[in-house]
Amino acid sequence: MAEGNASCERVPHVSPRCFVVVHAVSKSHNVGTIARCATAFDVEEVWMVGSDKYRTFGSHGAADHVHWRHAPTLEEAKSRLKSEHGACFCGVEIVDGAMPIHHRPFVGPTAFLLGNEGDGLTDKEKNLCDHFVYIPQYGPGTASLNVAVAASIVLHHFAVWAEYPEARRTQHKYVVGPKPMRTGKRGVVGPPPEETIRRRKEQEARRMLEDTVEQEPYLELF
Repeated sequence: MAEGNASCERVPHVSPRCFVVVHAVSKSHNVGTIARCATAFDVEEVWMVGSDKYRTFGSHGAADHVHWRHAPTLEEAKSRLKSEHGACFCGVEIVDGAMPIHHRPFVGPTAFLLGNEGDGLTDKEKNLCDHFVYIPQYGPGTASLNVAVAASIVLHHFAVWAEYPEARRTQHKYVVGPKPMRTGKRGVVGPPPEETIRRRKEQEARRMLEDTVEQEPYLELF
């Protein structure tokens, strides 16, 4: 287990935020389903590690409601999640010391790291985790769950533990909120919205300054 385990101190139980770290999940329908689960269970951010490009086949539009972030390495993702949100890294894997998910052994903001479709978490990924949870199974037909199915179970348990308010329903469905404005290209993780707004303001200020400088020689003639 990683040295960072000691830094996961208990914090006041006031709606701790949840994060998902996607690394080496190669199938677009899995990424899409994870995105759908992320917005259903009010995940704060989904972090894509490695490539900043993604495909979300099967998300049924839910991916547009996800706050996507990008980091080139797992180490940077963990560092930024810790510094920006105080989040612990929780691996979803059957390892010694892992707690069953229904025990909900959470202590505060948590970033869940799930293994890829074939081999689960690598040794490198495990070494970055502060603690682990696993999903108990009760039948003999499969060795593990699909990564997106595992994500949905884990995120639901965290949302219940964190006491997130249930979304509004109408008839037999939940109400879908208005689609957020995209701040970058579809399928590419861009900068955070606040960074995009800041850059646009800086560009506008530069244009205004350039326009002023261009007009000054004409002003001197009068």
